[in-house]
Amino acid sequence: MKILVTGGLGFIGSNFILYALQSKYKFRITNIDACLPGSNMKNVREVKTNRNYNYVKGNITNKKTIEKLVSGSDVVINFAAESHVDRSISDPLPFINSNIHGVYTILEAVRKYKKKLIQISTDEVFGSLKSSSATESYRYNPSSPYAASKAAAENLVNSYFITYDCDVITTRCTNNYGPRQSPEKLIPKTILLAKQNKKIPIYGTGKNIRDWIFVLDHCDAILKILFKGKSGESYNISTNNEVNNITIVKNILKIMGKSDDLIEFISDRPGHDFRYSLNSNKIRRDISWKPTHRFDDGLEKTIDWYQHNIEWQKNISNKTLTTFWKTR
Repeated sequence: MKILVTGGLGFIGSNFILYALQSKYKFRITNIDACLPGSNMKNVREVKTNRNYNYVKGNITNKKTIEKLVSGSDVVINFAAESHVDRSISDPLPFINSNIHGVYTILEAVRKYKKKLIQISTDEVFGSLKSSSATESYRYNPSSPYAASKAAAENLVNSYFITYDCDVITTRCTNNYGPRQSPEKLIPKTILLAKQNKKIPIYGTGKNIRDWIFVLDHCDAILKILFKGKSGESYNISTNNEVNNITIVKNILKIMGKSDDLIEFISDRPGHDFRYSLNSNKIRRDISWKPTHRFDDGLEKTIDWYQHNIEWQKNISNKTLTTFWKTR
């Protein structure tokens, strides 16, 4: 099977490429990535010389490039997205371009060449939930420009199924963690700052709640959906492991033997959702998927990876580790 992975230099996309090429299946994977913030060539260095892997530098908004790559593939898995909420608050336009226009460009190529698309979305499209967990039919209620752009992309994908009978599936996942994640995000930011004994900034009171999934469990879910998922459907992927931010930071500091004194509370960002939560009964029932990594075990593996992959951390600036949202 020939798979076109978009955004394969990013965190989840690169882990999926490595996971898929190590699986029992015979895949040929082409990775297109524009090398925007969040991309890292070092993420795929393990497969750089693999005969079943090919990298193309390009943007998913480029119609000519996307049409060429889609026409030669069996399925497109779209990981490509601007995904950092803080940056979407400071400047929404790149998120509109990539997450909406880019998805439109892919859909047009998928429609033209009659290919399959798996659109990777997020729990953030449902907004903050006071109680219960969102099912696949829950109403959209995005808070940030990032989440709104992903909700718009989901609507586009669904419209191409209804109007053009395109073979499309949407997946939504909760917060991922693991190796190769951009240092903009909470867990790697905390690990890398703690290594340097630097202050770790936490929004508000740190009580915001997220459900956390080890990235390889997410990759496994996508692989199962590739073979067992039903066209036109969406699937929520979650672990029922809801933890607030301050607890995660304290757990990391404890594992690393660091003091809680490194924690520094800062002013909250605008529209900061308090809690995300997904109901994943559908994928567990229909696809026979379930997570295999306990959160504490996955967190220790993640910390160990960042502590031992010094080369990967080169060229990470202090600005990247300490930049939070700001108005233009």
